[in-house]
Amino acid sequence: MEQKRFLNSEEAADYLGLQRTTLEAWRCRGGGPRFVKLGRAVRYRQADLDEWIESRIRENTVNGEAA
Repeated sequence: MEQKRFLNSEEAADYLGLQRTTLEAWRCRGGGPRFVKLGRAVRYRQADLDEWIESRIRENTVNGEAA
């Protein structure tokens, strides 16, 4: 059975090399990685962060074309 790793906002931001406030803004506006709400707590699954990173790999900057 695969063990899921959950990270809080600070840990997720560190994992992505971003500021925690960036993740918070994306949660409000959209465009960031998927997250889980557990009551008032926000958690990120490491697998979702990895998937989100993979979805942003690009070959060039023209029209944001994916690899």
